[in-house]
Amino acid sequence: MQTTYNIGILGATGMVGQRFIQLLENHPWFRVTWLAASDRSSGKPYADAVRWKLDTPIPPSVAKLPVSPATPEQNPSGVPEIIFAALDTDIARDLEPQFAAAGCAVISNSSAFRMQADVPLVIPEVNADHLALIPQQNWNASRTGTQKRGYIVTNPNCSAIGLVLALKPLAERFGLRSVFVSTMQAVSGAGYPGVASLDILGNVVPFIRNEEEKLEAETRRLLGKLEHSQVTPLDARVSAHCNRVAVEDGHTESVSIELASKPTREEILAAWREFQPLRASNLPTAPEQPVEYNPAEDRPQPRLDRMRGRGMAATVGRLRPCSLLDWKFTVLSHNTIRGAAGAALLNAELLASQGKLSPSGKTS
Repeated sequence: MQTTYNIGILGATGMVGQRFIQLLENHPWFRVTWLAASDRSSGKPYADAVRWKLDTPIPPSVAKLPVSPATPEQNPSGVPEIIFAALDTDIARDLEPQFAAAGCAVISNSSAFRMQADVPLVIPEVNADHLALIPQQNWNASRTGTQKRGYIVTNPNCSAIGLVLALKPLAERFGLRSVFVSTMQAVSGAGYPGVASLDILGNVVPFIRNEEEKLEAETRRLLGKLEHSQVTPLDARVSAHCNRVAVEDGHTESVSIELASKPTREEILAAWREFQPLRASNLPTAPEQPVEYNPAEDRPQPRLDRMRGRGMAATVGRLRPCSLLDWKFTVLSHNTIRGAAGAALLNAELLASQGKLSPSGKTS
């Protein structure tokens, strides 16, 4: 890349917005030039508006940026054409189409449009071809006379990404019939302040609103095929139990699978080891090995394994026969890096590499 893209962040003061800012510091392709958050933050320098919760300082280049109103109309000269969106679902449902209609490429972490037929739900290592849905979008259809062609691209739920990365090479080689998954999800997935301490300390909460439905539906869509300009979901059964546990970062999932063929243990390990679809892509955020197998009998663990591949790899372990289905294993992924901001950032890098980001979003 010979140029740097100017980008903006919607929801910049939230936990995912903060993670965007952390990951974008010194990024070779993208430069943060615009921030937006709620009305109470508007007009303040970012450092004064945010309650910074990450373990690295606010980048100096961002600390002094003013927080703008979260609408394209109020910022006619200052909104970049590339927007990372870290918004609650209800807010995203209103705001993201406004920015797309104004001509922005909206790379969204929200669930608001993940299941909309013409919006790509993408993990670059899994289904990059689903970006072909973009030309079907027309967010400015009601705006007569405009030629702007913005769009929305989404990344999956934080619990779906690690699971699907582990399933993709197996589905490709052996066929996938059934998936049973039980998650142990970190409290950072609930945002800040998230789950009250008296509810989570020494406890497990066996309910996360809409999480099981998202995990089941998104897994089948991500592993589905793009046929005749629409995604046909994977023809497999997926059943999920989702639990909130007293872990800061890192979603752990216990998975049982039924496969169409009957591979050996060595064949499954080879499928994970040889799964390197982005190795030659030169995308800065892409992990060299997206699925890493840890042979230790008590791994993966969030404290020890969540930062594999700079937080972008899924770690798999405890592969063993399953008496109910065929095989079972454990998978771990970092929920706010690979499961949120890092996933959207990798999607943006993929879009840039394919020439799908506007040239007017660049600076020399």
